Amino acid sequence: MHSEIRAGLVVKPVCFNQDVKALIPKKEIYPKYLTLYILAMNDELLKLVSSAGNSAGVLDTELVKNFKFFQPSRKEQTAIANALSDVDALISELEKLIAKKQAIKTATMQQLLTGRTRMPQFALREDGTPKGYKQSELGEIPEDWDAIKMGDLARIQRGASPRPIDSPIWFDRNSTVGWLRISDVSKTNKYLTETTQSLSELGIANSRFVPKLNLVMSICATVGKPIITKKDLCIHDGFVVFNGLSVNQDFMYYILKELEDEWSKQGQTGSQMNLNTDLINGTYVAVPKDDTEQTAIATILSDMDEEIQALQQRLAKTRQIKQGMMQELLTGKTRLVKPE
Repeated sequence: MHSEIRAGLVVKPVCFNQDVKALIPKKEIYPKYLTLYILAMNDELLKLVSSAGNSAGVLDTELVKNFKFFQPSRKEQTAIANALSDVDALISELEKLIAKKQAIKTATMQQLLTGRTRMPQFALREDGTPKGYKQSELGEIPEDWDAIKMGDLARIQRGASPRPIDSPIWFDRNSTVGWLRISDVSKTNKYLTETTQSLSELGIANSRFVPKLNLVMSICATVGKPIITKKDLCIHDGFVVFNGLSVNQDFMYYILKELEDEWSKQGQTGSQMNLNTDLINGTYVAVPKDDTEQTAIATILSDMDEEIQALQQRLAKTRQIKQGMMQELLTGKTRLVKPE
């Protein structure tokens, strides 16, 4: 059964099949208002389908004909549609801006993390001549960078799971130690602050404990996604933790982000995708010898992440505002036109 009613305003002649309903508004109905109203009444229309006992989830034509809606004057319909369209335009612009910023960040990562682009303060030798490049296991890298295996940068350890995993003895909702799940990581950006489950002392003793402010990466299902922990937690065998990092943690995080797509392709296939720890340990990465360059690169990328996150939060807030406006305007609770 469908969980969403889809509606759109036709702006040129079209043909359609029996799965589509055409609502041709009378002259007293503003077409855009009717479209927005249908979209806002998604849940109510789905209830009609359910109450009619239609197992195929089809919205019957008679149900549509008999569906009642608020009909203000055409002038007010136009004002409502224009107000909501303005919010839609803002949402569209924010989505485009976020996509642009993400594309810029991706290109910046590719340039800075390979050394193809150097920041001015790291681009020259002491005598003022430009630094060159050298051959390595990764091809050409800057002369003052090294190609190093990940296993030489950190002690990479896989998580562990108590068995049987669904036993309640492992969990305690009042515990401050989280139990990291793939679903927690999937909805997290860079920093993980919350987990949906917490472990008991017995659960902690039978798992791999990871103190907060550590770098963790998923190696099954959602393969290759790194996060930095902001709380104490335990990881199961679908994750690895990078203990004792000898490079800047944020720099390593972005190295892993750059490799995320490649990891997902190299993951071994079984019942689900997964990465072998030997593959991770043996993977070479390019690392600046100067710690300050690692920090400088990570800072630029972190600033970009913060800007994108702020825009995403603004987008989410704008969508919430639109939902609130629809509830107010399409039910007449808030009026944009003085009643006649």
